[in-house]
Amino acid sequence: MADDRLKIILVDDSRTNLKIGKSLLKDQYEVFPVPSARVLFELLENVYPDLILLDIEMPEMTGYEAIRILKEEDRWRDIPVMFLTSKTDPGAELEGLTLGAIDYITKPFSPALLLKRIENHLLMVAQQKKLHDYNDNLQWMVAEQTRKIVRLQNAVISTLAEMVEARDGATGAHIERTQRYLLLLVHKMLSENVYLDEILSWELEFVIPSAQLHDIGKIAISDLILNKPSKLTEEEYEIMKTHTTVGAEAVERIESLTEEHDFLTHARLFAESHHEKWDGTGYPYGLVAEDIPLQGRLMAIADVYDALVSTRPYKKPFPPEEAARIIINGSGTHFDPALVEIFEKVQDEFAVVARRLI
Repeated sequence: MADDRLKIILVDDSRTNLKIGKSLLKDQYEVFPVPSARVLFELLENVYPDLILLDIEMPEMTGYEAIRILKEEDRWRDIPVMFLTSKTDPGAELEGLTLGAIDYITKPFSPALLLKRIENHLLMVAQQKKLHDYNDNLQWMVAEQTRKIVRLQNAVISTLAEMVEARDGATGAHIERTQRYLLLLVHKMLSENVYLDEILSWELEFVIPSAQLHDIGKIAISDLILNKPSKLTEEEYEIMKTHTTVGAEAVERIESLTEEHDFLTHARLFAESHHEKWDGTGYPYGLVAEDIPLQGRLMAIADVYDALVSTRPYKKPFPPEEAARIIINGSGTHFDPALVEIFEKVQDEFAVVARRLI
């Protein structure tokens, strides 16, 4: 039967001390007496102890030299070390503790005192390990619960966004496509150092999913307008334009009921600004150039491209090549010129996404 007692390695160049130490400890612990630091390190290749009792004054390698090696090695660093020595000066004790020993006991020692100090130190180590394991397990549980909440959140948001898009004569694939377009743009921006500081300040795990809510305001628009097969009247167009502010207000109401979160901030900016134009002719506020949030400038490209390549009640789909030409021609008027340059470099990937999901 395997010995499941705690393991102690006793290191001393005196065979007498090894016999005495083993006799004292063997009833409570599994003891490994070794005559030198060299043998200690050989043993450590096969035995991981719960404690090392280490003499200081030994030939070949002192206890001080041995503990330095132990603390430099990742695999041995956490093994607690107690010095047992005949050195009694305060400087020697301070040096031992400074090097990482948990205790410093001078010889001759009281057997009962040594046993009690070993017991206390091992109990403390065991409690620390339990606390560490508990903390690790708690962190895992929190992380797993967070993942579940995020999955639930994304599922609810996706379903809601797809319901809105379905009312608009589109399909949920529009949501998936625009997210993929955004990812292509953002990844290329990172590699090309375009708006790098702002992109690096984002948590992309929140930014991309939040884009699903860019058209959430359409939930307040009449089906007669959303699905009208012909051109909207001026009055109908003005109503349609309100989906940006209605969407932003809806997200703001959610923000007011919960703690501020990057996900909601990004969602609001996507909803409110994705119809703004670089030259100031967009809506709802007629923002110009970089006054338009970067989220809106990105979504403008993704949203217009997808509208061009998709079937709508009022139009047939454009080929991806024609859609790309329209985006590129809109540089400096509808779209941010720097982002159009990024789009040109990934337009083939846009086409792949469009063809695969339409």
